[in-house]
Amino acid sequence: MHLLKIDESGALYDSDEAVDLGQPGGDIVVLTSADTEVALLAAAVKSCHQAGQRLDVRIANYLSLTHPYSVDLYIQNTIAAARLVVVRLLGGIAYWSYGTQQLRALAETGTTEIIFLSGDGKPDPELDYLSSASAADCAALSSYLDAGGSDNAVAFLQALQDRLDDTQTAPPPQPLLRAGIYWPDLPVPDLDNLAVHWQEDAPVVALIFYRALVQAGDLAPIDQMIKSCRAQGLNPLPLFGASLKEAETAAIIADLLVRAGVSVILNATSFAVSDPATAGDADVSMRSVGPFGAVDAPVLQIVLASNRQTDWEQSSAGLTARDLAMNVALPELDGRVLTRAIGFKRPLVKDPLTHAMTTGFDPLPERADYVACLAAAWARLRVTPPAAKKVGLILANYPNRDGRIANGVGLDTPQSVFEALNLLAAEGYELGELPNSSADLIGALRAGPTNAGWQDRKSTVFLSLSDYQTAFAALPDTLRGDITMRWGEADADPMFDGNDFRLPILTYGNVAVGVQPARGYNIDPKATYHAPDLVPPHNYLAFYFWLRQRWQSDAVVHFGKHGNLEWLPGKALALSSTCYPEAILGSMPHFYPFIVNDPGEGAQAKRRTSAVILDHLTPPMTQADSHGPMAEIESQMDEYYEAAGMDRARSETLLTDILATAERAGIAEDCGIAPHDDAAEKLLKLDNFLCDLKELQIRDGLHVFGISPTGQLANDLLTQILRTPRGDGDGCNASLLRALADDLGVDDNGFDPLTCERAEIWTGSRPRQLVTLSSDVWRSAGDTVERLDLLAGQLVAGQISPPGSSSRLIIEQCLPSLRDNLLACGRMESAALLRGLAGRFIPAGASGAPTRGRPEVLPTGRNFFSIDSRALPTPVAWRLGWASAEALLQRYLLDHGNWPKSMVLSAWGTSNMRTGGDDLAQALALMGVQPQWDRNSRRVTGFDVIPADVLGRPRVDVSLRCSGFFRDAFPAQMSLIDRAVQAIAKLDEPEEINPLAAAARREQAQLQSRGYEGAAAQRSSTMRIFSAKPGAYGAGLQTLIDEGIWDKRADFAEAFLIWSSYAYGDQLDGIDARDQLEARLAGADAVLHNQDNREHDILDSDDYYQFAGGLSAAVAHLSGRDVPVYHNDHSLPERPVIRTLAEEISRVVRGRASNPKWIAGAMRHGYRGAFEMAATVDYLFAFAATTHQVAEHHFTALFEAYIEDDQVREFLE
Repeated sequence: MHLLKIDESGALYDSDEAVDLGQPGGDIVVLTSADTEVALLAAAVKSCHQAGQRLDVRIANYLSLTHPYSVDLYIQNTIAAARLVVVRLLGGIAYWSYGTQQLRALAETGTTEIIFLSGDGKPDPELDYLSSASAADCAALSSYLDAGGSDNAVAFLQALQDRLDDTQTAPPPQPLLRAGIYWPDLPVPDLDNLAVHWQEDAPVVALIFYRALVQAGDLAPIDQMIKSCRAQGLNPLPLFGASLKEAETAAIIADLLVRAGVSVILNATSFAVSDPATAGDADVSMRSVGPFGAVDAPVLQIVLASNRQTDWEQSSAGLTARDLAMNVALPELDGRVLTRAIGFKRPLVKDPLTHAMTTGFDPLPERADYVACLAAAWARLRVTPPAAKKVGLILANYPNRDGRIANGVGLDTPQSVFEALNLLAAEGYELGELPNSSADLIGALRAGPTNAGWQDRKSTVFLSLSDYQTAFAALPDTLRGDITMRWGEADADPMFDGNDFRLPILTYGNVAVGVQPARGYNIDPKATYHAPDLVPPHNYLAFYFWLRQRWQSDAVVHFGKHGNLEWLPGKALALSSTCYPEAILGSMPHFYPFIVNDPGEGAQAKRRTSAVILDHLTPPMTQADSHGPMAEIESQMDEYYEAAGMDRARSETLLTDILATAERAGIAEDCGIAPHDDAAEKLLKLDNFLCDLKELQIRDGLHVFGISPTGQLANDLLTQILRTPRGDGDGCNASLLRALADDLGVDDNGFDPLTCERAEIWTGSRPRQLVTLSSDVWRSAGDTVERLDLLAGQLVAGQISPPGSSSRLIIEQCLPSLRDNLLACGRMESAALLRGLAGRFIPAGASGAPTRGRPEVLPTGRNFFSIDSRALPTPVAWRLGWASAEALLQRYLLDHGNWPKSMVLSAWGTSNMRTGGDDLAQALALMGVQPQWDRNSRRVTGFDVIPADVLGRPRVDVSLRCSGFFRDAFPAQMSLIDRAVQAIAKLDEPEEINPLAAAARREQAQLQSRGYEGAAAQRSSTMRIFSAKPGAYGAGLQTLIDEGIWDKRADFAEAFLIWSSYAYGDQLDGIDARDQLEARLAGADAVLHNQDNREHDILDSDDYYQFAGGLSAAVAHLSGRDVPVYHNDHSLPERPVIRTLAEEISRVVRGRASNPKWIAGAMRHGYRGAFEMAATVDYLFAFAATTHQVAEHHFTALFEAYIEDDQVREFLE
């Protein structure tokens, strides 16, 4: 692909604005990424001057020079006069690509010597190649800074001066201790003299931090953390190290951890010890977590933030994008638990000799105190015997009805909690008399207070008003004021009976089982549905106050995706005491059984509530097969094709019957049969529709935490996993269907069982192994795929031997370990719960959809991690996004006869984490923009605009409605999209090629005519990224549906607009931009949403109708037009399929929701299965209300399946 020149491209950088450091020129310039190194070298220059050696040195942190113009200014004003420039790059060229390019260009002029050094002490041949000096000279200079310390810093500067003077006065580097113990005022601390400062028999908590802080004397946050730990009755063991990836450092720290008997680790270092390429390997014994692996202790991550405290206080994000990557996302690879930021950068101070802006960290004692409380709670878990330990098990209730208690995506939550209770009892926990079944457990909960009320119900757990008021008084003033302003006094709460709060909790010995309180929208829905940042009501606080203070729970377990605690108002990261998740949960250790294929929403809990994820398996998966009228039509079609050409009268009769059946059942409408279609076209559409439904992947029941699927359930799931290519897609990673096609010779004519057109007449070979599998007619490519699926199932079940080498490779090399890992899931999930509650370390694991080529997520029972956001969109995601964008545009062109000008995309954080950024890639591709990647790290560094003549079609004006988690997790990606939009808007291209630029020009002119300044008008005209209000989450439609407080579709539009009208991007941190959002939606030609796997569907969750439905309603309301809603299927990355929302709803209703196979699986789970059926109907109704894309016959199909079927109706009753 041909790309434009650099001036028509964009770089991804941290700074929104260019800065001028104002440094005059000097002989030597040293650039580094570490403020501690800036301070160390500035002090070394001062020492040299005091010794009479007057060095002319300038020092700066290149991270303040991330904007290209900042680099240009610095080169012009400072470096241009230098004779020698040294750049110590951490992470390689990708972290400062523009600056590296410009300095390399300067070096080629021969006027200035440029030396690049590795910032992590490891050889970097690429940096050596870019340097003016030899690799040996680079290594010699690096050795001074790698060794560290003030004497080596002075010698480093002398070595630089030697290069200019052609002398050799610098002494060799002096080796210093790579790691060791630190203690304030102890010159040479060791474990023996440290014991003098420790409390007898108190838990030992390690505090690990960078050696550079010791060398720079920048230890105030560390000293504060020591003080806070001691105040909590802990014995702190402060350990410094050069790098945890360095063998010597790791060995020293590991030895000290073991010798001291550490119970908890507080870690303040960045990045990950694990290799990102192998982190989360299914064989956890093969993984290395560096020194952390020496002790079986939880690792709590603390942050020394790169922003100032005032910036943190005012920010809804909490941390910068750089800190998000270095101190949050990457440490999750090690299984670390994010806590809080305990230190922030102090204001810069200018050094008079070097003109360097030096800084350091100031502690925030109150945040250190919180971390110490959390560490103490984890330490108590470790030493408290099971019989004395108290635990709270919390069940979600969303939506807030009694029929939805124990919500959990893909999880039989009641049975899972029942199994957990018995597991804890067997482990020695005191539980008293347990319920006899999960049905009894749910019955007991529903008989007591719930979110539906407490009147006429048996209450067993109360919190008195005085106890509540005591706890409430301890909250920050701002929270008390906000809660009281919104909800009034505590005694006005609907769960208050005049004396006490009635709490939805049951106690079994030392274990409490509770129903999580409602967020509050159910109390006064008409007054609150428009408040995205609604504060929780008094009864919500009372529930957790009881757990924390009256019950004194040692830990809390929220069972199943997902509750509402992690979505309460507050910062996205590095929470403060005024953030509701912290104020409510406090410092209780928190565990969260969570479905393994949802890394985004799991990450929300990890990052906002310090949750340890205990990931669980997806439900068993199977294929839909044919049923009901679809099976009848399929049989009729087989007869028809047999009769065609042989018995004309019979074939005509059959054709009439086929079309009549299809018409009667609504299938003709669902598959797009038009009145003008001829018979062949009608049959082709029916055939494609039926083949697609038969192959549809659906759930066969639910998962039970701690229990692995066995028998046919296991075999079906394994078959679905092996059906999709994995890894590189070759050898044992190939699709089992493709391997079978290769072995049997049915792929000779380019047939691909994953991507073929199912309705095409089969003209290929018919090997005996496939012929004997089924007596059904074999006439189409879809029939061939069906036979291959049957054969694959028999192979996985061990009923037959592989027919050839390709399938044998998979069955012999891949299947055994995959089966072992699947069977290990239940055991490891149970073990993880017990280990967590024992205060032990939970190993990290990969996340994702196992049936979308991610078998490495098995076995479950691990603390899953997500993805390094700096790599999004990945090259793989780009290829899929490009293919999906092209297929989407062709579908739109086919449907409407012209190109779309404007589209709006619903983008979720969790799906982009799973896929590596499919949505991002699709949006860029639609605009005609390609990401730039660093060739070594594969991180995204910017973008290139694809020339119009190369693109070969018009650009699309794309707007994004991002979820709240997407906003929090991907600030750099929002910046990338925003910069791409601005670049496209500046292109001089005609409107028919670039509608975005034309729309931006028109809007800018309109705004200027209304008095806007030019820059403000231009910025407003390019706003294309919208999300919820800062600190808030959601799309705002759920309350309207649940409480029935809507009259017309426009009500949904208004709610959606209220919750979505905040603009993000460069220098945009959630400003109110309703006018801009309305303008984008009014001009939209289509609404888009992508689905990346089939382990769930659009009738499983309210999120689908809230986002796609909300957008559809808003566009219709603002434009007066019903625009198409496209629901794009990315479940097979090689073959994205574009469907309308109506088509997708039909597939789900017929393939899953009305399917006796799915219904039977749900019925195995009793109450929870009935819950699933009721939820399906609710979500179908919600789609009908918001999009008008549901046909009457879809409700009829569910009525017939659920109500007219006597067995199912009796089950539901």
